[in-house]
Amino acid sequence: MISAEEIAKLRGETGAGVMDCKKALDDSKGDYEKAKELLAKNAQVIAKGKQDRLAKQGLIECYSHGGKIGVILELNCETDFVAKNEEFKNLTHELAMQIASMNPKSVEELLNMPYIRDESITIKTILEQLIGKIGENIQIKRFTRYELGEQ
Repeated sequence: MISAEEIAKLRGETGAGVMDCKKALDDSKGDYEKAKELLAKNAQVIAKGKQDRLAKQGLIECYSHGGKIGVILELNCETDFVAKNEEFKNLTHELAMQIASMNPKSVEELLNMPYIRDESITIKTILEQLIGKIGENIQIKRFTRYELGEQ
């Protein structure tokens, strides 16, 4: 029998819906790690299915790290409604901090980087998880990173 605590823990770690977490735990016969893998695969499938949808809304994040490094990031989604979502806003900020910290040269490089707060997952995985949860295409459109003293 799957407990509510197990479902809540899995939901807290993955951000997936309650019923998705319950189904993953049921399908994995209570194996927590396997359930996490099932949810990750499901998020990848959902993200792949949404990648061709237009993402023309979103946010521009301006982040300054100690006044020495600055980042301007455009993160797109499909609707203005999602752009106002707290999780989307938080992702935009987290990505800007990632760019400030790791100095990727392209969107592709950023997507393949380990996340600074949890190196066991990539930025692409974080995007896929939010796409799976929200149900909209989300794309990192572009970014610029400035560092004091660079030529």
